[in-house]
Amino acid sequence: QVQLVESGGDLVQTGGSLRLSCAASGGIFRVNDMGWYRQAPGKQRELVASITRGGSTNYRDSVKGRFTISRDNAKNTVYLRMSSLKPEDTAVYYCWMTTDWPRKADYWGQGTQVTVSS
Repeated sequence: QVQLVESGGDLVQTGGSLRLSCAASGGIFRVNDMGWYRQAPGKQRELVASITRGGSTNYRDSVKGRFTISRDNAKNTVYLRMSSLKPEDTAVYYCWMTTDWPRKADYWGQGTQVTVSS
């Protein structure tokens, strides 16, 4: 069974940095897109950043220039480097990936809490 295991969430001060990691395991599969979503209390889950297998990236406007997404295809791992963190970045961050072999499917991590204090 495919699983995504996240790590790296923490409590940091405004202006601080964190790196989130997410590793996929549990079978033989081909990963397509990977990314990170976040959900703050009382708000909808939103896409933070995504990266294709070929390395093309996409960011939501509010994190451009502060966050960097990367991946290691050999390890089926995706990272999110977050810098210049703001209180509005506080949320549960969820790792996400899609596979296209042996079947098309979406998978989600369990979430990791990021709290930015002012």
